[in-house]
Amino acid sequence: MARQGAPILVLIKKDLLLEIRQQYSFYGILLYIISTIFVLFLVMDEPEGKIWNGLFWVIQLFICINAVAKSFLQESRGRMLYFYSIASPVHFVLAKLLFNSALMLIMSFISLLLFFAFLGNPIQKVLPFTGLVLLGGWSLSMVFTFLAAIAAKAHQNAAIMAILGFPLIVPQLMLLLKITSGTFNPALPVLWNDIALLIALDLLVGVLAVILFPFLWRD
Repeated sequence: MARQGAPILVLIKKDLLLEIRQQYSFYGILLYIISTIFVLFLVMDEPEGKIWNGLFWVIQLFICINAVAKSFLQESRGRMLYFYSIASPVHFVLAKLLFNSALMLIMSFISLLLFFAFLGNPIQKVLPFTGLVLLGGWSLSMVFTFLAAIAAKAHQNAAIMAILGFPLIVPQLMLLLKITSGTFNPALPVLWNDIALLIALDLLVGVLAVILFPFLWRD
């Protein structure tokens, strides 16, 4: 098991080193988060719970597009041929899924702190909401990593991302809004069935990525 996991760790380390060397990418996303939230603060100060929740997840969506969707698109054809010779497609896609999940968890937590700082805190159940934010960030990263893997092999990358992403991401956002809405009202219970459904969808995306990516890898 240790030997099987070693290629995944090496590929994750490669992505981490690239992210460290290309710091403009990380700081560019961070600048986007800060500037967007600051503009919202100037426009509406402290919005009510429903608006706060909706704005948060819309911004998370665009953060994920900027942070995660580029993961496969930044790999050149020559580099992909090199990876093809030294790693299996399953190891490669798992490394991408894990790295992008960790990156999105960090971005989600930073954006949550900035929302609290600039737009107030209308949340009644802070700890459950924080956990759901991390779960939602992981969910978005799984979907967009999967979409980026498909789009990277297509000629119309942006069009493929939009066409495939809309029917996948809209139900997921609606589910996240439904789950997190209960944290703004202490009388509403936590929707564990919907949380289990969200986790099941994420696992399904991961399984599909592992099954389908080897076919894309051979192209």
